[in-house]
Amino acid sequence: MAGKPRPPRFPRVALIGIGLIGSSLARVLRRDGLADHIAVCARSHATLDKARELRLADSTTTDPRQVVEDADLVMLSTPVGAYEPIAQAMAPSLKRGCIVSDVGSVKMSVIRDVTPHLPKSVHLVPGHPVAGTEHSGPEAGFAELFEGRFCILTPEPETSETAVKRIRALWEHAGMMVEQMDAEHHDKVLAITSHLPHLIAYTIVGTATDLEDHLRREVVRFSAGGFRDFTRIAASDPVMWRDVFLNNKDAVLEMLGRFTEDLTALQRAIRWDEAEKLEDLFTRTREIRRGVIDANQA
Repeated sequence: MAGKPRPPRFPRVALIGIGLIGSSLARVLRRDGLADHIAVCARSHATLDKARELRLADSTTTDPRQVVEDADLVMLSTPVGAYEPIAQAMAPSLKRGCIVSDVGSVKMSVIRDVTPHLPKSVHLVPGHPVAGTEHSGPEAGFAELFEGRFCILTPEPETSETAVKRIRALWEHAGMMVEQMDAEHHDKVLAITSHLPHLIAYTIVGTATDLEDHLRREVVRFSAGGFRDFTRIAASDPVMWRDVFLNNKDAVLEMLGRFTEDLTALQRAIRWDEAEKLEDLFTRTREIRRGVIDANQA
C-alpha cells in the first residue's frame, strides 16, 4: 500500500501580507515544519509586531525587496491591487528557481500585473484558496481554515510543471482539494459564486444603513438569519473587496447584468401575483443549496 505523499518543504518562505489567509498558511507551515524560515512583509509595524508575538515570523520587514531575498517560495497575500508595485519592488531580489504564488480571488489581474516584472528564471503559479471568514489580521488565522475547501490554480501553459506540483502539494497538505483551470474561466466562475454575492450583501446592508434612525434600529434589533448572514459577508475586508471588483469588473458586470434581469422578472412575478412562477423559482434554487451541502461546502 502506497504511503502518504511527502509534504513539500521550502527552506525559506516569504509571506507578503499576513492577514487571515497569510497567517493561516504560516500556521500550517509552522505546525508541520514545512519551512525552516518564514519571512514576513507588511506595511504596518503593528501588524509585524503581532506576527512576531504569535510566532508566525522568524524575520519581518516592510520592504518587499528585502523579504524575498533567498526565498524559495514567495506568497502574495495582500489585496490584489497592491500586486504590481510589490512585483516591481521585489523582482531584483528574487533568486533563480523561486516560486511566486498568491491567494487572491481574481486571477487574470495577477498574470497581467505580476508576470511582466518577474525574471524568466522565476516561476509564477497563481492560486486561490477558496476559504475565509469575515475576520482579518494575523490573529484571525487558524491552520484548519483550508480543510475540506477548494483551491484553484491558474498557471499559464508554459509554467514549470514541477513548480505547479509543489504548490498543489502545499495546498493539498493544508487539507484542500485542488483544481486547475484557465485564469479567465476562474474569474467568470468566481464572479457568480463569490463576487456577486458580496456585492449584493454590501448593497443590502448599505440600504439598511440609509434607513431612518428608528427603522435602522429595528432592523438591527430584529435581524433574522437572512439579514444576519448578509451583515457577516458585508463585514469582510473593504480594501480587499474594492480591489476584487476593480480587477474583475468585466466578469462582475456581466453577472450583475444577468442578475438585474432576473431580479426584474422576479419583481414582475410578485407584482402580478404569479404564484406558480415564484414557487418554481424557489423550488429550483433549493436544489442548488442541496448541491452545496452534498459537496461539503456548506
